[in-house]
Amino acid sequence: MKSEKEKMLDGELYLASDETLSKDRFHTRQLLNDLNQNLPGDSTHKVNIAKKLFKHVGKDFGLEPPFYCDYGYNISVGDQVFFNFNCVLLDINSITIGNRSMFGPGVNIYAATHPIDAKTRGSQLEFGKPVTIGDDVWVGGGAIICPGVNIGDRSIIAAGAVVTKDVPADVIVGGNPAKIIKYIDQEKKMV
Repeated sequence: MKSEKEKMLDGELYLASDETLSKDRFHTRQLLNDLNQNLPGDSTHKVNIAKKLFKHVGKDFGLEPPFYCDYGYNISVGDQVFFNFNCVLLDINSITIGNRSMFGPGVNIYAATHPIDAKTRGSQLEFGKPVTIGDDVWVGGGAIICPGVNIGDRSIIAAGAVVTKDVPADVIVGGNPAKIIKYIDQEKKMV
């Protein structure tokens, strides 16, 4: 029989109040407390904490606290990734971020979701869907990336956008729900 943690990582319904997961979240909160109390400019200390938190941290990682996540161990970031102030990553499933991607202040990335059925949801079961963000992506301040979304390379997510569906490469999306506003490559035409 699978543990609740195994179910969580496999994207199945699981119970977050499980003792192991509760301990994992407590450990993460301790690391986040240290990170978020960090003095401005002490980038080495921030990177060292991120390396303890995240599954993978690439070269030249940047982060402005405060920063929040559920577990951290489901987050992988490539080289030259930057998170501005007050970002939240609900990483009950994998959140994978490519190289040279930037996140404005107050960006939220949710791999966590809940059942649509009220009875199941009322049982406090939840599940997750992985989020993948490509290389050279810019996510504007206050944007929300929903569970299961994939964002293609070089795309831009406008400030305040709510991204509920996959975003192809080389586009600018905005709005709620986010829609393609413009193709970055001018040879492509809006359909």
